[in-house]
Amino acid sequence: MTTGRFAPSPTGPLHLGSLVAALGSWLFARRAGGRWLVRMEDLDTPRVVPGSAEEILETLRRYELHWDGEGVFQSQRTALYEAALAVLREQNLVYDCGCSRADLQRAASAPVGTEPIYPGTCRNGLAPGKTARAIRFRAPDDVIAFDDLLCGRVEAKADDFIVRRADGVFAYQLAVVVDDAAQRVTQVVRGRDLLASTPRQIALQRALGYPTPEYAHLPLVTNADGSKLSKRDGALPLPTLDQERIAATKEWALKFLALA
Repeated sequence: MTTGRFAPSPTGPLHLGSLVAALGSWLFARRAGGRWLVRMEDLDTPRVVPGSAEEILETLRRYELHWDGEGVFQSQRTALYEAALAVLREQNLVYDCGCSRADLQRAASAPVGTEPIYPGTCRNGLAPGKTARAIRFRAPDDVIAFDDLLCGRVEAKADDFIVRRADGVFAYQLAVVVDDAAQRVTQVVRGRDLLASTPRQIALQRALGYPTPEYAHLPLVTNADGSKLSKRDGALPLPTLDQERIAATKEWALKFLALA
């Protein structure tokens, strides 16, 4: 059976971009007669806004996006991530890294404002004078290819990315892979800003012996300047009280998805 999911971060209310992602994943799953799950990605506790999770769930109900089963919170699942990290450690597929963000900006070539590609500084042991900070995945050298339902054939290599941050928090890449496998997710429909993360996640899935779901990356809702609509840039919350505005907003999202 097809199992899809919507996995928002409870860092504020849902906005138009969130609705497109939620509605898109809901439609893909329901069209296949499948299940649709909701998972709160609340591991990054400093960014979590109290009450946001409950507000997000209530917004989904008001937009008639009803999910199956109980909602899941990543903050309650750290034992699963610990176990997965132990498996990777046993296979020598992770290593300690002593590099700071400033170190990476100096050592790696990357456009300003983007995440630098890790140059492998600590791959064979910590550099002199460095102490362990984050834990990185030892990515394979081969190209990872997959067929996206909307973007077509994608081929890319994964770099040695972080699976546990310097502050001890499990990174998104590891948590999302473990949760998708544990929840038997077979279909991941999300925004196109996460397309570049998919080769990393497939590499982890293969290392942990997990199945790879099918992927569909939706076009992003953007601001007038072409940048992604986001909470950080002050995206307005979805209307949740006026039924006419709710219906109009949902209709707009459906029309947007029809162009995908």
